[in-house]
Amino acid sequence: MAPPPSTTIPPFVGLIVRILTLICLLISLIVIATNTYTTSTDYVDIKVKSTDFYAYRYLISTVVIGIAYTLLQTAFTIFFVSTGNRLGGEGLCLFDFYGDKFISNFLATGAAASFGMMQDYRRLIGNDEGSKFINTANAAASLCLIGFFFSAASSILSSFALPKKA
Repeated sequence: MAPPPSTTIPPFVGLIVRILTLICLLISLIVIATNTYTTSTDYVDIKVKSTDFYAYRYLISTVVIGIAYTLLQTAFTIFFVSTGNRLGGEGLCLFDFYGDKFISNFLATGAAASFGMMQDYRRLIGNDEGSKFINTANAAASLCLIGFFFSAASSILSSFALPKKA
C-alpha cells in the first residue's frame, strides 16, 4: 500500500497569512487606541476614552501581544521563504504550532470581551448617545476577530510543518 500523499503548502502562503494578520491587528490597535467620545453636562465636558474601560484595555493588550508575536513569526517566515531552511529546526516548528494556537485564542478572547463590553455600554447609554464611540470600538473588535481568523489559519498551516512521529 502506498503512503498517503504529503501535504505541502508553499512557504509564501504562510507569510501572506501572517502579513494579513499583522495588518488587521495594526489597524485594530490604531482604531481602538484613538477612540474617544465627549459628552457635555451643564457644568463640564466629559471625555471618555477607550482606555477607561477594562475590556478595551484587554483588547489593546491582546492586540499588542498579537502584533509582537506576529512580527517575530513574520521574521522567521521571511527567513524560511528566502533561504529554504527553517531556523531552529523541530523546536521552532513546535513553537510555531503552540504559539499560533495560544495567540489565536488570546485574540479571540480580546475580541469577545470587547463585544460584550459594547453591548453593556450600549444598554447603559442608549442607542443615540455615543453610537460613534460604540461603532468605532465595534470596528476595532471586528478587526481583531478577523486577525484571529488569520492567526487560526496560520495555526493550521504550522501544523503541516510538525515533525511526523510514528
